[in-house]
Amino acid sequence: MKKNIFICCLFLGLSLFKSQNIGSGKWSDLFSYNNVLAMREDTDRIIAATENGIFYYTPSTGEITKLSKANGLHEVKISAFDYNPVTKIGLVGYVSGSMDVITPDGITLVVDIPIATGYNGSKKINHISISGNNAVVSVGYGVSIFKLDKKEFGDTAFFNNNGIYTVVNESVIKDNTVYAATSDGIKSHDMNVSFPIFSTWTTPVSGNFTQIAVNEFIFASTPNQIYKGSAASFSPFGGGLNGIKDLITNSSTVLAAYGQSVSRYDVNGALQRTISANEEVNTGLQFQNQIYTGTVLSGIFNESLQPYKPDGPYSNISYKIDLVGKQIVVSTGGREAYNNPLARNLGYYHFDGTHWKYPDYFKNFTGQLNTMDAVINPAKPSEIFFVNYTFTDGNMGIYKMENDVFSKLYLSTGTFFNRIAGLSFDENNQLFASSTDVSKLGFYNFDKATDTFNRVLVVNGKSVQKPFTSNGILYVMSPYTGGGILIYNYNNTPTSLGDDSLIMLREPNNLPSQSVISAALDKQDVLWIGAATGLRTLQNPAGAITQDSPQAESVVILQNGLPEELFRDNAILQIAVDSGNQKWVSVDGGGAYYLSSDGQQTIQHFTKANSPIPTDNITDIKVDEKTGKVYFVTLDGIVVYQGDVVNVTSNFGDVLVYPNPVVYANYKGTVKIRGLAQKTNIRITDAAGNLVHQNVSRGGFYEWDLNNQRGRRVASGIYFVLMTNEDGTDTATAKIAVVN
Repeated sequence: MKKNIFICCLFLGLSLFKSQNIGSGKWSDLFSYNNVLAMREDTDRIIAATENGIFYYTPSTGEITKLSKANGLHEVKISAFDYNPVTKIGLVGYVSGSMDVITPDGITLVVDIPIATGYNGSKKINHISISGNNAVVSVGYGVSIFKLDKKEFGDTAFFNNNGIYTVVNESVIKDNTVYAATSDGIKSHDMNVSFPIFSTWTTPVSGNFTQIAVNEFIFASTPNQIYKGSAASFSPFGGGLNGIKDLITNSSTVLAAYGQSVSRYDVNGALQRTISANEEVNTGLQFQNQIYTGTVLSGIFNESLQPYKPDGPYSNISYKIDLVGKQIVVSTGGREAYNNPLARNLGYYHFDGTHWKYPDYFKNFTGQLNTMDAVINPAKPSEIFFVNYTFTDGNMGIYKMENDVFSKLYLSTGTFFNRIAGLSFDENNQLFASSTDVSKLGFYNFDKATDTFNRVLVVNGKSVQKPFTSNGILYVMSPYTGGGILIYNYNNTPTSLGDDSLIMLREPNNLPSQSVISAALDKQDVLWIGAATGLRTLQNPAGAITQDSPQAESVVILQNGLPEELFRDNAILQIAVDSGNQKWVSVDGGGAYYLSSDGQQTIQHFTKANSPIPTDNITDIKVDEKTGKVYFVTLDGIVVYQGDVVNVTSNFGDVLVYPNPVVYANYKGTVKIRGLAQKTNIRITDAAGNLVHQNVSRGGFYEWDLNNQRGRRVASGIYFVLMTNEDGTDTATAKIAVVN
């Protein structure tokens, strides 16, 4: 059978910042844009900074676009933002202490913020205020002047008083003088040669000042009172407020965000209007004669309380993910040392195929909520089961939701003797839950006829992870002291135990430690086992049940010509297998590795430094084999990578060649071919039929470095790719244009 090949013209280089169109298109984010920290005006649109990204809202058209680490920013956890609509330059400050400079020509990461000698406190950027070509940056130990044109720091004043640093909450520039709001009063200094000397700063007014803004005057606030001033004179402004979180000024008004409201004053302190958001607010903005509120949970509100934000999860905190069709459910819980619950008091976030939802049930939940896992019923997608891992009777157990509305609670008592960690549906839509009491581990199976869960405790153990199943075998990992991995053959009859068999693999079976954190079964029936101190594989795990002492094997690679055990002494947090049998492995503190099917080659290594992944601790990885998308789940949010391996079988799929044409001036990487068979014989010839390259691809994907058989780059011209599958029953062809 011969395939018609779709040849796609794609260029994958990083685009510069133009109309928020950044990145190669390989990455996208599933971040939450609910918590709006700051808003700024830009001609006909509003720019809103949130925890993990920025979004742009144009009221006249309703258009919303977003900018995040997936398409241009360099970090997550935004803590400060300002923007100059005249120069079109924005500054983003992060909790880490670094900054992004956003200009019409691109985004630059700045990491060399001055640090006070001997300072060991937070590096968080507390506030940024732009004035012309200068920006004043407030941090936990003082203020720094940042030069926007040079993208570098000028003078820094360390607020060091005999080894005690004064935290600067916010600061502004007016008439070449910096005014800083601190817990020790408003401090000021001209931008001159003595600026860095803290002893030369003056304190026009004492008190605990948290906010400051400027127009013709300076407005500063304690948590409950606004003050108006200039130079050395400040006096109360407006009435008392409760919990002021932000001050925003323009030429004629002052906005104060506090509690659930935003109030607008004229410059003389007369109250003009108050908008109540009916929920907690962070900030506000006067835009085109309307007050917009930036909320903690719902994005931007206009005066009619209509919300505007990019669609996304309720929060960025994420732990596990489940995919069924177009639906996604994300759980949010966790444990300390694989034992004690971490009550984040969040439920699950649900993408129903069209929009993200957060059930009201979780907003009104009473008690401890630690949602360790949530799964969609493949046979009934309107049904979601989730686990609440807690030691509190009445809260613990397995919950069933119908259309995101509470339906039933199972196994709600047992105190800390009933610990349920995760859920899994098998190929026959039979549901299992991994479980332990104080000394034994096993599982629950769900009896649909009686709508009950039946418990099966089988071996000694004190903690379990989320289970998985394959071909009538249940796998339960135990990460606690004395753990291992349970391989349990239920013979596709989970409610009938008489024909069941099992084995518990531990250190005597050549596992690297007692703690097994993760595992996955690959396409060749090899079990990959991730432990606290390394990686192992086990051939034919079902057959191992009947063996006396099956032995797992380490994966040995050559490192600098010497044999070395892959991931020795590293904690393996998660393992996922794509449809081409390649492995995604997340390592504690090491990001995600994409390995060849046998683990001998590292195809990709993504970290927070070289990719949009928010953190190097990835708690879950899921591969959608139908689309090739890879979901990386972290406690700081979820990003998605468009992988190149899609629905790999023994025959060709929809073969895609990219980029094509390959213009050296625009792109200097490899040519990628996807949609290949599991094993593909590849021959590349020039227009005259001369062989220039040949190889065998395994896993449904191939990269050609544009070199010929002698290792030299091929000349400009048209090249033909001739491909056959392993047994020669399927073929495909493609053309590649090369322009050097």
